[in-house]
Amino acid sequence: MADTPFHLFGIRHHGPGCARSLLRALETLQPDCILVEGPPDGEAALPLLTAPGMTPPVALLIYNPENAGEAVFYPFATFSPEWNALQYGLAQAIPTRFMDLPITHQFALRQMDQEAVPETEPPVHTAADAEGTEGQTYSDPLDWLGRAAGYEDGESWWNHMVEERGDSLELFAAIREAMSSVRQEAPPRRLNAAEARREDLREAHMRRCMRQAQKEGFSRIAVICGAWHISALAELPTAKADNDLLKGLPKTRVEATWVPWSYRNLSYASGYGAGVRAPGWYEHLWQSADGSRGIQWLARAAALFREEGLDCSSAHIIEASRLADTLAALHERPQAGLEELFEALRSVVCMGEDTPLRLIEQRLIVGERLGSTPENAPAVPLARDLAAQQKSLRLKPEALRKTLDLDLRQANDLARSHLLHRLVLLDIDWGRLSRTGRSTKGSFHEIWELQWEPELALKVIEASRWGNSVAEAATALTVDKARNAQALAVLSELVDKVLLADLSAAMAAVTQALDSMAAVISDVSQILAAIPALAKVARYGNVRQTDTALVEHLLQTLVPRAAIGLPGACSALDDDAAGQMRDTITAAHQALRLLQADGIVDIWHAALTQLAQSPQCHSLLGGLASRLLFDAQHAALDETALRMSLALSTGNDPAPAAAWLEGFLNKSGMVLLHDNQLWSLVDDWLSSLSAEHFDHELPLLRRAFSAFTPPERRQLGERAQSPATPARAATGSDWDARRATLPVPLLHQLLGIPT
Repeated sequence: MADTPFHLFGIRHHGPGCARSLLRALETLQPDCILVEGPPDGEAALPLLTAPGMTPPVALLIYNPENAGEAVFYPFATFSPEWNALQYGLAQAIPTRFMDLPITHQFALRQMDQEAVPETEPPVHTAADAEGTEGQTYSDPLDWLGRAAGYEDGESWWNHMVEERGDSLELFAAIREAMSSVRQEAPPRRLNAAEARREDLREAHMRRCMRQAQKEGFSRIAVICGAWHISALAELPTAKADNDLLKGLPKTRVEATWVPWSYRNLSYASGYGAGVRAPGWYEHLWQSADGSRGIQWLARAAALFREEGLDCSSAHIIEASRLADTLAALHERPQAGLEELFEALRSVVCMGEDTPLRLIEQRLIVGERLGSTPENAPAVPLARDLAAQQKSLRLKPEALRKTLDLDLRQANDLARSHLLHRLVLLDIDWGRLSRTGRSTKGSFHEIWELQWEPELALKVIEASRWGNSVAEAATALTVDKARNAQALAVLSELVDKVLLADLSAAMAAVTQALDSMAAVISDVSQILAAIPALAKVARYGNVRQTDTALVEHLLQTLVPRAAIGLPGACSALDDDAAGQMRDTITAAHQALRLLQADGIVDIWHAALTQLAQSPQCHSLLGGLASRLLFDAQHAALDETALRMSLALSTGNDPAPAAAWLEGFLNKSGMVLLHDNQLWSLVDDWLSSLSAEHFDHELPLLRRAFSAFTPPERRQLGERAQSPATPARAATGSDWDARRATLPVPLLHQLLGIPT
């Protein structure tokens, strides 16, 4: 194209060597117009590139405001060629434009294709990718060049030949020649008609933008595009052919904004098709001097090892550097690259172990950087409200996963908890409540795992239809869920979530829906499933300074109804239904025991007693009821032993007897090991069996004990071989009520419970 104003620069996404070469070429060319492969829909957001607060990695987000799930991200890093070209053009006041097919057309075409094209449509041939001569399919056209040069794939070849070599004015001529040859000679890949048409439309629109720039009188036009498209843009066909192809394209409404991005999402390991293997390494190449990049990277690795308490001395780094240089010489490369440096660390510092290298991969090769965008970047009101709360509560979004331990007695921590729970209601999973540590008891501590994902910006946009603030949106969405809920357990869990999120405006609607459904529902299993969440609210609501009177009233209503219907609901059940009912009863029992409400617990124990004595109840549930009563000290040792003897007598059918024993043991091997009374109860029953009776009961025992883990079964065997420990009946003790009440005020103060 020597006689035209166009100067083509074929690039590959996100590479420091390519970016340096491009900047040098632009400074030499001094273009009067720059065309970059990108969405023209985002040109309105280009001035923000030079605004304070714009720190890559960032992404240009283009989405359909009527359907935020329809969106596309265009990520940029500080070493991306497109990013540097845009920055150069804006800094020099050069007209800088995007030239790819507008997203407004791409979304509409995709929607049409989904509605019109069957999934089984046969693919058609194009020259975009290639299939090897031995039946191997290459998803990347550069794989041909890489494998021909002796590399594993095209990414490794490009990394060593372009990105790690630095800038060169001859680079783009070589890229153009290589990619034109690959596109002409490589066997075609198989694309369906929609994909093939989209590629043709994209290249036609790029050519249209080039003609438009030429028509406007620009004489030195820099065209920056993907290397694959160079041959399609080198010779311009007639304008009529491209205009006919682009005529009458459908449109849809789109909006654009900038959002923070992360190196983890920039890597192709995250599923990003145009990603790179090592964003953190590329950043190091971009920032470091060419001659000392290897030793600088090893020094960073040594500092990281030392921060984590791993041994790494200066001698280690010196030897690793020498080994990396030797490996580079063996590979006939001018200097050590990432592959040689990584292998040197593995051999010298890690002694061949791969586990410490995972830290290097995460922190130095991929990287954990998260970008930022200016405060005046276009954003929905919900996103602005969330950013304001993050700032006021000192909860900075970070790409690195971190643990946050909240003390709910502190006002700031309580406000943080409210925000995180509201985001959970909106399905914005910035934080995940940990089920380990002190939070498992539901005390005044909450342990959260926080990690900001760039895709959460899209979820914020999706949630913005419910309101302009986090509290408003969470309230509206919760009310909608309450109105459409079909199960009592769903509503009870929603009550818990609403209280955790401190959404007083939504509480009336949720509790009204719960009360209405509870008044008409007759399914005992649904009532039981609703009890754990309500009991948790009633037990720990005062820690969060919330009013639980309505919840306690619901429990006073639901538990007696469940107790009345429990024996009937546990009869005429098959084994699968009985297994599900066992889990439901166990969860409800644990919740009520934690609640410690005497009137409710007494009603529940009476229902369990009736269940344990009922001959019509499924044997699995009868055994479970006997065990729960025994653990709660509501059934004496002799009474429980009599029930066990009757249920497991030789006159009973084997299947019901096995089910009763399975329900009684209730998958609790550790409790059986450490509870002397329970151990003695089972041991005394086994010891009383005759040899013939024992042989009859052995299959039942095997079935019941099969639910225990192998370590539990081994410990049970070891204890059975040790001398028997007599069971000690529960005895009364001297109890001084006056002395027992003395520490109560101090405990209230320590636990944050109002007196």
